[in-house]
Amino acid sequence: MAQNQQEIEVKFYLANLPALAARLTALSARLLQPRTHEINLRFDTSDGQLLRQMRVLRLRQDNLAHLTYKGPGEVLQGARLRQEIELVVSDFADARALLEALGYQVVLMYEKYRTTYNYQDSEISLDEMPYGNFAEIEAADPANIRAVSEALGLDWEARILDSYTALFERLRQRRGYAFRDLSFENFAGLTVTAADLQVRPADTGS
Repeated sequence: MAQNQQEIEVKFYLANLPALAARLTALSARLLQPRTHEINLRFDTSDGQLLRQMRVLRLRQDNLAHLTYKGPGEVLQGARLRQEIELVVSDFADARALLEALGYQVVLMYEKYRTTYNYQDSEISLDEMPYGNFAEIEAADPANIRAVSEALGLDWEARILDSYTALFERLRQRRGYAFRDLSFENFAGLTVTAADLQVRPADTGS
């Protein structure tokens, strides 16, 4: 939902994702995408040039294949702002082959289940990650994001500005996980709490 090649968003850790889904339904939010499995491949050079520059090159497969570039982030009125350029490509495997032919390599795979709604000119994604559940709110300006979060009963002070991969990397280092990928298979049998992620639930009052 990047506006003018800009992404403005915040995330919230959820204790009760079904309750928030029910609230969206009660508010007559429009379902944009039913629950869909995503596979994301993050690419970088062999020496990690993109990571050092805080840039992201990602290939995503859900019901379509998307190629995305994200620039370094900054904080704007309490939300996270990044340049984002995204386009749909015709074939996931061919796009991966093209990136690898250019010298990029997969440095991380991460997956999730995502359900997306539209409400009050914002896009709200309910994300089931291998280490927990989240809501992501994206809109054209931070004030709209905050207003929507309040309408949903989410605690603005519990918002998260880090990416899912940044949360994962910190968790991986703290826990000493040897695996590279943020996959449901790797997290099978593992228990991860909000405290482990150094976040707190934003929906405890709902």
